[in-house]
Amino acid sequence: MIAFYQDKIKKAPDRVSLKAILIQAHKHFFNDYDASSPQVYFAPGRVNLIGEHTDYNGGHVFPCALPIGTYAAISLRDDDKLSVMSLNNDEGITSRSMTDIIEDKTERASNWASYVHGLVWALSQHGIDLKSGADILIYGDIPAGSGLSSSASLEVLIAYSLLDLELDYFNSSKKSREEILTMIAQISQYSENKYNGMNCGIMDQFASAFGSENQAIYLDTNSLAYSYVPFDLGDYALLVTNTNKKHKLIGSAYNDRRASCEEALKDLTSIKPELDALCSLTSKDFEEISSYIKNPEARIRAKHAVYENERTKQAVSLLKAGNLPEFGRLMYESHESLSHDYEVSCDELDAIVNIARTIPGVLGCRMTGGGFGGCTVAIIANDSIEEYKSAVEQAYTDKFGYAPSFYILKAGRGPYRL
Repeated sequence: MIAFYQDKIKKAPDRVSLKAILIQAHKHFFNDYDASSPQVYFAPGRVNLIGEHTDYNGGHVFPCALPIGTYAAISLRDDDKLSVMSLNNDEGITSRSMTDIIEDKTERASNWASYVHGLVWALSQHGIDLKSGADILIYGDIPAGSGLSSSASLEVLIAYSLLDLELDYFNSSKKSREEILTMIAQISQYSENKYNGMNCGIMDQFASAFGSENQAIYLDTNSLAYSYVPFDLGDYALLVTNTNKKHKLIGSAYNDRRASCEEALKDLTSIKPELDALCSLTSKDFEEISSYIKNPEARIRAKHAVYENERTKQAVSLLKAGNLPEFGRLMYESHESLSHDYEVSCDELDAIVNIARTIPGVLGCRMTGGGFGGCTVAIIANDSIEEYKSAVEQAYTDKFGYAPSFYILKAGRGPYRL
């Protein structure tokens, strides 16, 4: 039956139809045929335009939410059982006691459901206790392992929907919507860090929570000060290319990169005690004191963070001024640093960027997300898109034996109830 609903979803002409299909599927799989309908929520994925691996170093990032993301059809129960199921796999329903999840008495799942459990646990850790269980049906249209932040999308989705549906938090709380969204982003990051063991920064969760149509988000991750920047590319498009090489960041070199940056910061605070984050340094500051970082590998990782932060600031100024060619140049510079200094790229990502350089209508191209696979993001002239797709697909398939995927995307809105 999962394949049946997957096929119906693919044929859904709009989100109104998709909502109806998800409600139907929820009632089918959870045997919930009473008069009340489950509520359907959405939270977006994100793509980062520039500013990679700076968010856990106190730097600036420049992401936008996407029109693709994760949906949840959710109904509350009259007991404390949390039952979750995804239409994206055949794993069936996972059921656990909310009490056991909150008190961390059960073995932590090693699959996607752990992100749902982690959110319930993290909400409790922040003093937000849910009063009842829920039946939750998940569907996502973010390609798995693409680096477009399906995990943050799911985390923000679960936090937003449970706060809204169970606690009526947006109306009953004295907090403003902005304060609640900030809290959701922070709790979602906490969940991924402490429950799932992924030491990510806050960019992904913040971008999902604060997404706005046709707007990119310029975020100072050290202070969480942010502003929206209009993202209208005119005769150009935002094109994401999926390597279809799935990345798995937990237990991988991602956490090692963060550890290297923490090591570098510790060394630098020995001579600069007031330094609170690597990205508080300018490139000039860094060059003057970088020799105090004892480990050469930690030094080169820190260099990326500092220089990438400066690139991000420059890129936002250039976009505001309408200078897309220079913005694109900085995207290429960003990729070179990620590939050679931070070493989070891979052959597949590098190949796509190198091909992009040969297409005249491509202003800039870089890997996006944590790396080790996933996607590139490019700014490309509309009339060069087909040439780009053809060139990349042929050369990439010849080299790696399988084809990439392409998506023309725009900045989308944050979480909401359909």
